[in-house]
Amino acid sequence: MIRGSIPLAIMGGIALLLYFQGKYSDAKSTFITGVIIFFVAAASVIYEVEDWSIFKRSIIHFCVMLFTIYPILLLSGWFKISSFLDTLKVFIIFLLVGLVLWSLFMILAKVFSW
Repeated sequence: MIRGSIPLAIMGGIALLLYFQGKYSDAKSTFITGVIIFFVAAASVIYEVEDWSIFKRSIIHFCVMLFTIYPILLLSGWFKISSFLDTLKVFIIFLLVGLVLWSLFMILAKVFSW
């Protein structure tokens, strides 16, 4: 929880500053970003469970992201959501960004694990 709480506190503070400056849209987006960072950082401990295979860790991490990040994206106001197709488009973006980030971090983990 500490991994997620620190960035959330920082982003929450920045959001408050923006809010008091009258930049309500920026404050909302900054806070939502902080919530997303909270869940991603807090869920990163899944990859430290050495008894699980990388496949199991990845599936569990994906499920956590699916039930936390994807709904946040739908409710954030960042995407126009007026039909099932719109939610599907957001889901595809969610999958593609997740796949790119997962691949990047797997490559970095292999390069920097000695």
